[in-house]
Amino acid sequence: MKASIGIKENYLAEVAHSLGKILADEFVLYTKTRKAHWCVTGADFHSKHLFFEAQYGQLEEIVDAVAERIRSLGHFPPATLKEYLALTHLSEQSREKNDSVGFIRELLADHESILIHLRENINGYAQAFHDAGTSDYITGLMETHEKMAWMLRAHLE
Repeated sequence: MKASIGIKENYLAEVAHSLGKILADEFVLYTKTRKAHWCVTGADFHSKHLFFEAQYGQLEEIVDAVAERIRSLGHFPPATLKEYLALTHLSEQSREKNDSVGFIRELLADHESILIHLRENINGYAQAFHDAGTSDYITGLMETHEKMAWMLRAHLE
């Protein structure tokens, strides 16, 4: 059944597609954060293991919320690794060392990349697609990523 929520059908499709790209970014970042949790080594192992666990927990909630936002617009989210890798603008990790500083730098760069992408597109949801709900949702998502990035950045100072 089509969503009849006061937004043109073609706009809903464009917003859902845009959110699908965000979902792909979030899932890739979630996976990279899980890897950091599983693979971190060094004298700070225990504290970073717990830190990365808290961060991937937040990302897991974001992944679910973005997918549900897409469903609330009457569309189905991408849901395969192949789709995520085709849609994401992030890259998979290619480092060989498993030190916490390396993981933190890479994860921070990904959060900042997502933040820039969200910021560049936020006004389009409200203005071009007349979807204030998604625009508001993206604002909250940006605030979450800002805080997560701050937490990562604090470890590097």
